[in-house]
Amino acid sequence: MEEKKQNALMAWWMPKWRAFEEKSPQAAKLIRKIAYFLVFSLGITVIQFLILLFLPSALGLEMASREAMWPSGVEFDLLGSHVKWCLVGAEVLYDSAGNVIIGGGLGAAIANWVAPFAAQCINFPLQRNITFKSHGNVGFQMLWYFIAWVAISLITGGLTNLFKPVIIDRFGTGVFSLIQTVVIGGVSMVVMFFVFMIIFPEGEAKKE
Repeated sequence: MEEKKQNALMAWWMPKWRAFEEKSPQAAKLIRKIAYFLVFSLGITVIQFLILLFLPSALGLEMASREAMWPSGVEFDLLGSHVKWCLVGAEVLYDSAGNVIIGGGLGAAIANWVAPFAAQCINFPLQRNITFKSHGNVGFQMLWYFIAWVAISLITGGLTNLFKPVIIDRFGTGVFSLIQTVVIGGVSMVVMFFVFMIIFPEGEAKKE
């Protein structure tokens, strides 16, 4: 029954889509790109969230107890929580008894870079080859993709570190990992789409 409904929906939809493609080929192409882009980006975001959630625990308390912050020494109070802000890295986190907890320190800093980097290693070929169908100079594309990723990571890292103690104090590290993924993934999706439009020209001839 469900299969019949899906077939009926496709039979109703496909003629309308083909008519739209013939009437507005450029708009149809853009919609197709956005659809593929969103599907791949959402899938990558899930992978990123799982790494952010579980990698700090896998690295253990020893890593979590080592402070890794740059720049260091920037401290202030925000909404009742003490913030040790940094652009890169993470402060060591403690519970109410003063014990080190998972979610901060070098373990969190490593996860914060491994998660998006691993996600982008998967995202790059998917977006280049399927979404944008680009055959440009892959070295040039990878270079600018890497530059954009580093810039976005620095901006989102500084933003999430600003509110990290506030969120963890009230909701725990799991909720923070979710919010961190949404912030990093959301900003990356918006910015990267326009980056892709520039560095992945569709149909560009392959270069030796």
